[in-house]
Amino acid sequence: MITIPYLTALTTYFSYGLLFAFGQFRDFFRKIFDWWNASGNLKGYAPICLGIEDFYIRRLYLRIQDCFGRPISSPPDAWFDVVERVSEDNNKTLKRTTNVSRCLNLGSYNYLGFAAADEYCTPRVIESLKKFSPSTCSPRVDAGTTALHAELEERVASFVGKPAALVTGMGYVTNSAILPVLIGKGGLIISDSLNHNSIVNGARGSGATIRVFIHNTPAHLDEVLRENIADGQPRTHRAWKKIMVIVEGIYSMEGELCKLPEIVSICKKYKAYIYLDEAHSIGAIGKTGRGVCELLGVDTSEIDIMMGTFTKSFGSCGGYIAGSEDLIRYLKYTCPAHLYATSISPPSAQQIMSAINVILGEDGSSRGAQKLARIRENSNFFRSQLKKMGFEVLGDNDSPVMPIMLYNPAKIPAFSRECLKRNLAVVTVAFPATPLLLARARICLSASHTREDMEKALEVISTVGDLIGIKYFPAEPKKPQLQDDRVKQE
Repeated sequence: MITIPYLTALTTYFSYGLLFAFGQFRDFFRKIFDWWNASGNLKGYAPICLGIEDFYIRRLYLRIQDCFGRPISSPPDAWFDVVERVSEDNNKTLKRTTNVSRCLNLGSYNYLGFAAADEYCTPRVIESLKKFSPSTCSPRVDAGTTALHAELEERVASFVGKPAALVTGMGYVTNSAILPVLIGKGGLIISDSLNHNSIVNGARGSGATIRVFIHNTPAHLDEVLRENIADGQPRTHRAWKKIMVIVEGIYSMEGELCKLPEIVSICKKYKAYIYLDEAHSIGAIGKTGRGVCELLGVDTSEIDIMMGTFTKSFGSCGGYIAGSEDLIRYLKYTCPAHLYATSISPPSAQQIMSAINVILGEDGSSRGAQKLARIRENSNFFRSQLKKMGFEVLGDNDSPVMPIMLYNPAKIPAFSRECLKRNLAVVTVAFPATPLLLARARICLSASHTREDMEKALEVISTVGDLIGIKYFPAEPKKPQLQDDRVKQE
C-alpha cells in the first residue's frame, strides 16, 4: 500500500483543484463564445463530444502531450533514436522534425533484449517472411493457420507447463475477448483492484457479477469469497454457476509480484478457478524464464488458466491462453479473437519460437541463461540504487518494472522533459492509467542494458530528482572508501 506524504498529498490536491477551477472558468466563457458564434452549425446533430467529457484531455493532457507518444526511428533496444517534435499552438498539435536524439531507453518492455536484431532469431524470422509472407490475411479458422501457428502453440504449451495453448494476434484482446467466453451471467469474477484494463474490460463484457479485492491482499480475497459464496447470486441467492479469481504475475504499474502461493491456497479452499495474467512475468523472471510460478514454486497444475503476451520478453506481438486440452478446444470453437481476428503474422510467430529456443538454450549457447541472469541483476541493482538516493520506488526484487512516484501533476512533464534533455527516455504515467494522486514514472529495464548504461541513467535521474523535488526520503550516506595501506602509513 502506498502512503502519500501529507504535504505532498495536500499540494497535489491543491494543484489539481487549481487546474480544475481555471479550466471550468475558461470553459464557461468558451460556451458563451461558441453559442454566440456557432449556434446552429450542428444542423440537428447532437455534439459528438460534450465539453465535460473531454475536459481532462483539453485542460490537462494536451498541455503535456509532448511527453507521450514520442515517435522513435530505430529498434527499441537499450539505446534508440527519438524523433524531435515542435508545437506552434501550445501543444495542441505536434509536428515532427528531421532531427533525432540518441537516447538511453528506460521505457520499452524489451526485458530480454530480443527487440533488436539477434544473431539467432533474426535470420530465422527473415526466412519465415520469405516463405510465408508478412500476414496470413485471414482468421485462424479460415486460411490463417500455418504450420508455424500449430508449432507455436505446442511450444508455448510446453514452455509454460500446460497441456495445450491458444495463440492470438494481440495481447490486449487475449484478455478482453476470452474472458466473456469463459464466464457469463450467473458467474462471479473476483478481480484484484489493480488488474490491467484489458482484464477490466473483459470482465465487464462477460455479464458476470464482478467483485474486487484489495490489491495483492489474500486475507481480503478470502473474506470476499466467503461472503459472496454465502450470499449467492444477487436477488435470487442461488449458488454461483462459476467463480473465477483473476490476478497478474507482475502488476504492470506497481512492479509487484503476485502473492500466488497464498492465493492458490484460498482458491482451492473455496473451489474457485484461478486466471493468471503473466504479461510482464513470463520470460522475464524465474530460473528458466517460465514466470511467476517458477519463481515462487507454484506448480502450473494449480493454475487453471494461464495467460501471457509475447510483446515483452519475446520481442514480438500477440498473446496466449494455456490450460487443459478441453479448455483450449472449447476456446477454438467460441473465442472471437480466434474466429474473427486475423491470425498472428508468421514472422512474429517465428520470432517467438526462436526466442524460446534461446531462453531454453536450444540454440546451442548459454545466451538465454545469461540474459535471465542479467535482467535479474540489472533490476535489483537499479532498484536498490534508486532507493538509496531517496526516491519512493514501488515493486519487488527481481521485477524489471520499477515505478518512481511523482504525485504532483506539475512534476509529470517536468521529469519527462528534463530527462529527455539529458538523452534519457522515460515513461510517465498519470490518470486515468493510475489513480489521480498516484502519478509516477515507470522504469523498465532490459538485459541489454550495461552497467555503464544504468550508472548514466541513475546519474540523470538523481540530478532531475533534485531539480524537481521528488526525493521523498533522505538519501543513504555514501560509505567512505578505504585507503590503501601505503596511504595510511603516510
